[in-house]
Amino acid sequence: MTSIATAVAQPRLHAGLVAAALCAGLLSACASGPAPQAYAGKPAPAALKPADNEQAAFTWHAVGSQIYECRASDKGGWAWVFVAPEADLFNQKDEKVGTHGAGPHWAALDGSKTVGTVKARADGERPSDIPLLLLTAKSAGMPGKMAAVTSVQRLNTEGGNAPARGCATQADAGKRVKEGYTADYVFFAAKNT
Repeated sequence: MTSIATAVAQPRLHAGLVAAALCAGLLSACASGPAPQAYAGKPAPAALKPADNEQAAFTWHAVGSQIYECRASDKGGWAWVFVAPEADLFNQKDEKVGTHGAGPHWAALDGSKTVGTVKARADGERPSDIPLLLLTAKSAGMPGKMAAVTSVQRLNTEGGNAPARGCATQADAGKRVKEGYTADYVFFAAKNT
């Protein structure tokens, strides 16, 4: 025979285990980082228009960090200086398809790679957002997805700008920070004529 106290305790124990499992699931989802949410944003500013002989080939969404280091400023004092991006790239199916890093460069998982040079820039939507960019690009790897890329637009940026604090004295020299960001990279190739 089951006592009343035991009968009441068992459903409470079961409910507590279910709640704990739900909390653990939510925490692990949060710990894995933000899910890529690509391709929602405003059109590119006119200043970032690629050449007339180029067309959009594909767009990948970046989730990662902009890395800054505290260094002596040319104007005296100390300032955060951009070092490099560090991001994973995702396609429209939210599948990881490549990486973005110093150079700047974009590397596809097929081994192809392109390196960019900034040609034009425009302000991000909010002060905390890194600028929108147009970069000229050239292949720097083996044949593949990136081999034909001639220009890259960085659009729909969120976050990534250097922090406002933490780099004020010589004691901060050499300190590095990673500022989280997301962006869409539109890759252009020459039009087929």
